[in-house]
Formats: sequence, C-alpha cells, structure tokens
Amino acid sequence: MPIASATPLPLVSQPKAGTAGLRHGMFLVLMITGLICIDIHSQAQWGRRFGDQRDERAGVPDWDLDESYKEDVFTFVRIQFRSWSDGYGRYRQKWSIDMPESDLNFSYRLEQLTSLKVDPDGKYVSLTDPKLFDYPFVYLIEPGEMMLQEDERQAMRKYLLGGGFMMIDDFWGVDEYENLRRELKLVFPDREPQELPIEHPIFSFVFPLKEKPQIPNVGRGTDSQYDGITFERWDAQTPFYKGLFDDEGRLMMIICHNTDLGDGWEWEGANEYYFREFSEKKAYPLGINIVMYALTH
Repeated sequence: MPIASATPLPLVSQPKAGTAGLRHGMFLVLMITGLICIDIHSQAQWGRRFGDQRDERAGVPDWDLDESYKEDVFTFVRIQFRSWSDGYGRYRQKWSIDMPESDLNFSYRLEQLTSLKVDPDGKYVSLTDPKLFDYPFVYLIEPGEMMLQEDERQAMRKYLLGGGFMMIDDFWGVDEYENLRRELKLVFPDREPQELPIEHPIFSFVFPLKEKPQIPNVGRGTDSQYDGITFERWDAQTPFYKGLFDDEGRLMMIICHNTDLGDGWEWEGANEYYFREFSEKKAYPLGINIVMYALTH
C-alpha cells in the first residue's frame, strides 16, 4: 500500500519508538478458561523489517510452546487469494501485504497481553486448503481486487456457516468495497453485511473503544499529527465496520473498511507518535477485542 504524503520508509528497518504502555489499566474478560485479569504494559521496541525466515523475526520476541498443547494454541491465520493486479509490477501479491511483521507483532501482543497461548509464527492457507477448518479465526486483507473461484466461495461459505470467523481488513474507498460486496454476494446471496453500532460488544469486549477507529498507513498516520487527516483517499473519510451474521444471529465476519489495523500492528516500531496514537490506542485494542470476541462466541 502506498504511503500517502510522505517519503516511503525503507523496507529494512525503522527507528525504534520509546517506552510506552497500553494505558488501559486492569480489565476483566470472560474467556474459555474463565475470568482472567489482563495487565496492560508493553514497549514498542522493534523496528519494521522485511523477511519471512523463521530466524528473521524482524526483532519480534520469540517464545516456546509447551509440547503437550502445541496443537491447541491460537494461530493467526492469513488467507491466500488471487487479485486481478497480482503480477503487474507489484512487488508482492495483495493477500500478503504487511506480512510477516503484522502477523508476528499481533501474535506477540496476544501472547503478551492475554491468557491465550499463541503460536509465535502464524500461518497462511488458501480457502480450499482442508487445514482451513482447523482454525477458528482467519484474517483476509486487501479484498478490493480479490477474485475468488467458485470452489473458494463454497469453502468460505462452509467455513463461516460451520462456526469459523473471518476478519477482513485494509481496503479503502467505494470501488474496493463494491468489489468485496460483489464477491460476498456470490458467497452469500441470501444476506448483506450490516454496519455494527459502536454499542456492539466487539468494540468493548476487552478494551472499551469510544469511537470506531480509523487507522491509516504509517506515513499518513504520522502526518496526521500536523493536519489531522487519517483517511488515505477522499472517498474513504469515514471508517466502517460491517458484520455478516449466520441464521442464528452469530457474527461470523467483521469487515473493517476505510481503515488498516494491519498497518497499526506492522509499523508499531516506526516512530513513537504512530505507536501511541494508532498502534497502542486503536489497532491492538480493537484487534484483541475481535479475536477474543470471535473465540468466545
């Protein structure tokens, strides 16, 4: 994704932010394991780096999993798909934007800030991979040019109606939303996404949010301290959070439009302002809310 109104930052490393905390005090959240207390303290202490080798974790801390429950941990799973512009001069496919830093950082924060046991590496799977059904939560980004095949649509429908949860993130403007809407209509011709009110519990499940956040890329977000603009396109000024529900009223998909939580995770170490204003206050709290809500509903 282009960095608006700023010189693109290099892909190797970024300045490290100073010490900061997710200053939300103590919260109680009802999880599968019962009531737990989350003490929110953290540091943005690693820069953005590019590399997907197991020994190149971009400075993100690693941790070991107990072999006795290694198969039962939460795994952050990203969905692979085809986009019409893949291969047209882009340095990577749309489905893979922001990875691995986004996925690694978010997995670390889940492990650090909740009682979940989390896979430190995460995975990516296609919609037609039988392993898809091993994971209760999946993440899909940049659907503005997404082109699904019929077998992928059928697999998505089966996964979601069977109890799975999908988070869609990082796309902006009217045209990109229309592309997603058309694809979802082919998956679910019998239902439409509905805007979630701020009163929906997903916005307060762990961290109470007072407004629906708009999280821009790091360049636009850093510049916003001077001009107050957090949208990346003029037809994307308002963030929308839409939900798709099953026949029992269960939320099985959240669509985060005109916002980019993944950049808030990926670029947390770019500079202290971006970390404090977007990663700390918005991207991590809402991301954790979404995962915890999905796993308990």
